[in-house]
Amino acid sequence: MGEKPGSAQTLKLVNNLLAACAMAISAEGMVMGMKAGLDPKVMIDVINVSSGRNSAIQDKFPRSVLPGTFDFGFMTGLSYKDVRLCLDEAEAMGIPMVVGSAVRQMLAMTNAVYGPDSDFTSMVRNVETWAGVEVRG
Repeated sequence: MGEKPGSAQTLKLVNNLLAACAMAISAEGMVMGMKAGLDPKVMIDVINVSSGRNSAIQDKFPRSVLPGTFDFGFMTGLSYKDVRLCLDEAEAMGIPMVVGSAVRQMLAMTNAVYGPDSDFTSMVRNVETWAGVEVRG
């Protein structure tokens, strides 16, 4: 993993930050597509063979968002904690995390609205509410 103690912990935090970022930006993109009248299944199929492919579009949307179950298996509270810890560590290292900070805010809002025990895929629900559409299919 690395020479320094804590390398595995840092990698875990980075991985979870990337997963949360993928979920947040995919939520915004998918809701935008729905608002424009696109079919969510077609969007997922096209994105999955294009440059925007990511873990949220590949797995989380088909399993937890399109059916409306929001039960992928990772709690919003834990995702928020991991993102916060990652940003704290980055700050201590002198690394700005502008995008990560926005994702932390999205998770904070999801925590406030749906609770820390909600699934982190519930970030989509915030964007849906703001846009007045649902991503289902």
